[in-house]
Amino acid sequence: MTDPIQQTRLPSGLTVVTERMDRVETVSFGAYVATGTRNELPEENGVSHFLEHMAFKGTATRSAARIAEEIENVGGHINAYTAREQTAYYVKLLKDDLPLGIDIIGDILTHSAFAPEEVERERGVILQEIGQANDTPDDIIFDHFQETAFSGQPMGLPTLGTESLIRDMSRDTLMSYMKTHYTPQNMVVAAAGNLHHNAVVDMVARHFEDLPSVPMPHRTPGRYTGGEFRREKDLDQAHILLGFPSVGFGDPDYYAVLLLSTVLGGGMSSRLFQEIREKRGLVYSVYSFASPFLDTGLFGIYAGTGEKEAEELLPVTLAELQKIQERVGDEELSRARAQLKSSLLMSLESTGSRCEQIARQLQIFGRLIPIEETVQKINAVTPQDICRAATRVFRSQPTLATLGPIGGVMSLHSLQQQLAA
Repeated sequence: MTDPIQQTRLPSGLTVVTERMDRVETVSFGAYVATGTRNELPEENGVSHFLEHMAFKGTATRSAARIAEEIENVGGHINAYTAREQTAYYVKLLKDDLPLGIDIIGDILTHSAFAPEEVERERGVILQEIGQANDTPDDIIFDHFQETAFSGQPMGLPTLGTESLIRDMSRDTLMSYMKTHYTPQNMVVAAAGNLHHNAVVDMVARHFEDLPSVPMPHRTPGRYTGGEFRREKDLDQAHILLGFPSVGFGDPDYYAVLLLSTVLGGGMSSRLFQEIREKRGLVYSVYSFASPFLDTGLFGIYAGTGEKEAEELLPVTLAELQKIQERVGDEELSRARAQLKSSLLMSLESTGSRCEQIARQLQIFGRLIPIEETVQKINAVTPQDICRAATRVFRSQPTLATLGPIGGVMSLHSLQQQLAA
């Protein structure tokens, strides 16, 4: 029986990976570029995101309107996103329309026109997006958190860039960045759904043949610094983000940290939700998250709370961080395992999720990882592993970012003293 997942490396160095899913009528196709905010120089911050916007604004043969019309004429969907380590362009279509999707994604990545009037129009759109983010405290607090955790380096830069940099960013900067980073060696093209691998390879070879061939771009290693960001602002809620250095994708504690986050703040049954919201009524929203990167990671806890409740919130949170270093019950670990595995297995039913997963696995680990291997590693994590991972994470230098009516929120120094107690 033929393996449903196949990969081919083209002579150009471009990797094509597909997964055949016979029981669906759709196909997802995407180009995943291993570049993002952390690859930018300070003076070009925001270029990855700006470039993502410009990809849909016309090519040598298609206008922006035609790109949208061709996809929507067949009922398809096209989109893109920019992250710290990746920029992705993808489509979802009925299986018979896959050739059109490959043609359009290849066209926008190899023949974008960067018409001056479109650059100016999209500049205005991005400035609006930055303004909207600045007006959304539970969004912008994450930028302040990241910048504080990785101070003075690309890993800490905001994905959208700043207003001043976006206003001054030139068409040449966009084109130069694309030529340098959008190369065959720095990209994986993936597809999942009702497809034939060889047919996909042939179409990709034809529509992506004009990618530039230049040396791989340099990536600055992430260096966690930690620290404190405080901004008093007239808001109804205090937004609080507490974080610590954590593990990257390849770290032996990767799955232990994922389960730690689930037990601590991963749902309504988690410790933080039960103690802080259900028992004490201090917050509407509280959760934890693990953000792994290629060579480092962040562990964070977010809460939005009222001015009066803000003073009590962090001491209660810190007490929970101490407790989880000492004991994790078998029942809560079993529940966390079930949550993690169900999320993983449910994603296998989506062509879009599978498309992204196989591309990311090749970019991060250099190989495709069988689902059975992932489940085995999740099942192998013990309560002791989670306690050990919690000690490793929570006894490190913290990052504290606060925004809003925060007069009662303890300082970073006081927080460090309580953690060390």
